[in-house]
Amino acid sequence: MSKLSGIDEWLQRRLPELVAEHGVGAAVAVSAGGEVVEHAAGVLSKATGVEATTDSVFQIGSVTKVWTVTLLMQLADEGLLDVDAPVRRYLPEFVIADEAAAAAITVRQLMSHTAGFEGDIFTDTGRGDDCVEKYVATLGGTAQLFPPGELFSYNNAGYCVLGRIAEVLRGKPYDDCVREHLFAPLGLVHAANGPYEAILHRAAVGHVQPGPDADPVPAPVWALARSNAPAGSMLTMSARSLVAFAQMHLNGGRAADGTVVLSEASVAAMQQRQVDVPCAGLMGDAWGLGWELFDWAGGPVVGHDGNTIGQASFLRVVPGTDVAVALLTNGGNPFALYAEIFRHVLRELAGVELPELPVLPSRPQQVDGARYVGTYASEVNELTVSQDADGRLWMDLVPLGLMAELGGQPERTELVHLHGDIFLPTQAQLGIHLPHAFVGDDGAGNAMYVHSGRATRRV
Repeated sequence: MSKLSGIDEWLQRRLPELVAEHGVGAAVAVSAGGEVVEHAAGVLSKATGVEATTDSVFQIGSVTKVWTVTLLMQLADEGLLDVDAPVRRYLPEFVIADEAAAAAITVRQLMSHTAGFEGDIFTDTGRGDDCVEKYVATLGGTAQLFPPGELFSYNNAGYCVLGRIAEVLRGKPYDDCVREHLFAPLGLVHAANGPYEAILHRAAVGHVQPGPDADPVPAPVWALARSNAPAGSMLTMSARSLVAFAQMHLNGGRAADGTVVLSEASVAAMQQRQVDVPCAGLMGDAWGLGWELFDWAGGPVVGHDGNTIGQASFLRVVPGTDVAVALLTNGGNPFALYAEIFRHVLRELAGVELPELPVLPSRPQQVDGARYVGTYASEVNELTVSQDADGRLWMDLVPLGLMAELGGQPERTELVHLHGDIFLPTQAQLGIHLPHAFVGDDGAGNAMYVHSGRATRRV
């Protein structure tokens, strides 16, 4: 029996058990040795009871960002784009609040999340083909958090700017760029650019929890705004389709039929380390161009995760092998499925060990909180860090903007010291204690940012 056959049998048995325990519906595809195995379990919607099947389509969320960079690197292959050129070479109208930063930010910095401006901007500019163009035009008041290139901070808005560059250089809407330059050469059948295409397939509905201990229920809306499509609000596909995209990257940019989708040089460039992430947590240890980079035992590994309204996706690819794994889910605790499936599959097929998630120390060390206390704010939340008379650090989170509109509630949690300037919240989210790092200096010895993948600036 081949290792992939063993994985096939394991998934057939284990996936339904995991979905019954932790999820609503899920689909998995694994490629190795030139073959693909795929499985699905659960339902696409609790409201309809429609069964999840291997040809069902789920939203891939921010995994879309790797697709967006692939579109841009195709343009670089054609000599139409220089990734080290300022964004304004291609979008003279690009404006944010800091004029000097707007003039200096490069395409590479957008790809590597180092452009430095506020990134969680989810303005809905309609459903028309001009929605991305209109979205970019709304960024004029967007704050600059740090000088371009100084730090990593996950930036959805920056990827919408990248999508607009693709539109301008191709002379067509983002959706058409994806369809003609990725779906078509990859031969994808079960893939869609949004709800009007997804409805032609067995489409998953996201599920959310109305309360901490409540069972997941169908989300009130299916997707985020189309204007954020290049960052991950729309793209929908089967697990096999996502693995086909990953296989292209493993095969030096060639599709299964030999079609050249991307040059080998661009495939390699996307996997090169651009910036370290201050606190990895669930994110990669570093970022390439689009790809997250994971420094795992037996690795390296590249990948990306995605989250939309009640749907979550995970993609991991092991360069130098032919192993790729995709997991798509539509509610419950997706990280529980991710941890068991990816740990088993990557160990068996590639000798890669998925690291354990951070755990609360049994005897946390108290620290002087003077450097950390204060208020930090972004477009989507406000964080207030305080220290009580017993020396314990607390963080109060108030959702703002889209997070408040989606029903986010204020939260209070204790912060426990892990090491250095990194702390763990005692209140877990879906069983995960997400590391928070305090980085930078405001000139008075205080941390400038609290960082959990995004840099939230002191105010």
